Amino acid sequence: MENLYTWNDMNEPSVFNGPEVTMHKDAMHGSWEHREVHNLYGLYVHMATAQGLLERSGGTERPFVLTRAFFAGSQRYGAVWTGDNAAEWDHLKISIPMCLSLGLVGMSFCGADVGGFFKSPSTELLVRWYQTGAYQPFFRAHAHMDTPRREPWLFGPENTALIREVVRQRYTFLPYWYQLFYHAYHTGEPVMRPLWVEYPQDPATFALDDEFLLGRDLLVHPVTEEGARGVTAYLPGKDEAWFDIHTFQKHNGGQNLYIPVTMSSIPVFQRGGSIIPRKLRVRRSSTCMEHDPYTLYVALNNQRTAEGELYIDDGHTFNYEKKEFIHRRFSFIKNVLSSANLEPDAQFTTKSWVERIVILGASKPSMITLKSADGEENQLEFDFDASMSVLTIRKPGMNAGADWTVTLQRVGG
Repeated sequence: MENLYTWNDMNEPSVFNGPEVTMHKDAMHGSWEHREVHNLYGLYVHMATAQGLLERSGGTERPFVLTRAFFAGSQRYGAVWTGDNAAEWDHLKISIPMCLSLGLVGMSFCGADVGGFFKSPSTELLVRWYQTGAYQPFFRAHAHMDTPRREPWLFGPENTALIREVVRQRYTFLPYWYQLFYHAYHTGEPVMRPLWVEYPQDPATFALDDEFLLGRDLLVHPVTEEGARGVTAYLPGKDEAWFDIHTFQKHNGGQNLYIPVTMSSIPVFQRGGSIIPRKLRVRRSSTCMEHDPYTLYVALNNQRTAEGELYIDDGHTFNYEKKEFIHRRFSFIKNVLSSANLEPDAQFTTKSWVERIVILGASKPSMITLKSADGEENQLEFDFDASMSVLTIRKPGMNAGADWTVTLQRVGG
């Protein structure tokens, strides 16, 4: 079927009764020692599988191949995961530096088996692993066939709800994930990256491997300690502002922030100065979300400016290579939020629209107006939460692929 894709498991030479569960390193393949070609085997299996899926569609549909064995260049053919881990807290913790390392060498589409492949996770470990995995690029639960069942609904309604919530969180960020992968495709920049990539002048970021950035604008500090009642997250950039995505509380950068946690907590912060598009409607699949509207989260920095991007294409063909996509830049400066086309020669349309704008770190305006590309102006409704400095603009309604400006008139002028 067209929706059947492929997982290359055990696609490395294995000799289970050998000294290293493979061939001897100096075993010869013609004039080549095994140590020189071992990982190439996995690369070529991955490559051949991807080519087979391409041929199935006549070269029109993007393949998806997950592989266990890989080598330099494997990122061209699909996703990877960290292999046979165990249901242990240390294995949850180490999934973060493993994926960070893989991202730095070009393998951005990486994740770990949620819950651990071997052994049986406790309820707490399973929930924490879902919360961590949902913010890593490749996200799946998987286990050995001889382990006890661990579907999310087997641990009681309260824990099922916790897992459901973090899966929903991941789905709301799919537009942001997609934009990050677009940039990774063009530049090789890791999707999931260490803090020092963005803050190379800050030595405090150099040894951190229990938190990470997604792109420039999301900072994630998963809870990876059993029985944790709090975590300490380092927020980089002494001139930066960071907003808790759940509470919208603003925090200054350049500090270690202690965060009390419960089982529902997954500390995530949006960088001040960023605009992140999200889709908030609950659906059964990403396909059902294709035409859903966007909510723009505008997090203002200390200079009261912000910028972000939105990338849209059809999600499954190679037509983006023919300039069939939308790539727009959002900017907020001097109380004006605008959308501009980054690729004027690209041709693509979307049915999606902007249904809400949430501005964090805002002040209350006296009036908000929307001006469309044809010059038409409309006044917009809004709510302002003075306690959190959050401004919510309701139902602006402009198409996600159109030019527009939203102007905030200041109180008193």
